[in-house]
Amino acid sequence: MPDSWTETTAALPTKIDTTVAHEARVYDYWLGGKDNYPADRALGDAIANHVPAIRSMARANRAFLGRAVRYAVDAGITQFLDIGTGIPTAGNTHEIAQGIDPTARVVYVDNDPIVLAHARALMSSTRTGKTAFIHADLHDPASILRDPALTATLDLDRPVAIMLVSIMMYFRDSDDPHTIIANLLDVVPTGSYLVITHPTADFDERAMARVVASAESAGITFNPRSRAETESLFAGTELVEPGVVPVVTWHPELVGDLSGPRAVQADPESAWYWAGVGRKP
Repeated sequence: MPDSWTETTAALPTKIDTTVAHEARVYDYWLGGKDNYPADRALGDAIANHVPAIRSMARANRAFLGRAVRYAVDAGITQFLDIGTGIPTAGNTHEIAQGIDPTARVVYVDNDPIVLAHARALMSSTRTGKTAFIHADLHDPASILRDPALTATLDLDRPVAIMLVSIMMYFRDSDDPHTIIANLLDVVPTGSYLVITHPTADFDERAMARVVASAESAGITFNPRSRAETESLFAGTELVEPGVVPVVTWHPELVGDLSGPRAVQADPESAWYWAGVGRKP
């Protein structure tokens, strides 16, 4: 693991509040991970009561991340800014990217100390590539952009893929998510990519309303968006084909050995996420 990793993470916080559910750990629970606590499992189970297929939906979302990374590398992108990383599991961004191009560089960002703890232990890099972790919150994008690990790892004069996989639902419209994304796009050059998945109520409004209520009662903001609202998050980019589509239908041919878990079902509405990739012109 590069020395810079240790230098940029040594002083970061590691206190974990296990009494309050955290979205990264709930997601880990759905994916079959072990890095979660009773509060996370309770919320995960409450949501599963309303959406019994939530675990397969989480796997479908994770599988999309692998396909999107593969698409980006095939398009010549070797740099990734993965925000809302989550707890490391099969098919992490750097594993997929460096499995195709060993020189790929990845900066991970998350605000959960348990993700940081696992990042130290589990995330490594090829000799010719590089990985780094920034402990920050996307609600304050400046905290990401000013962190020295960003420019120490990524060359912002070259295209970067910004990965916002299953994170923008934690932003209300009053948080101005469009400006947050625009701030990220402003620092990367032409040819960069923006990758987004977003849960939606478009497929089952009543069940998703119950999911929202469960999350909010646990203190977690949860804001599903429609297809049109998700498309609006790509402002400043040109959507690549096939545009914003159900997550399981976005380039299913791009599955590879390192692309993470595969979607369990082929039904376009089997996972309640919209997904898309935009290119900065």
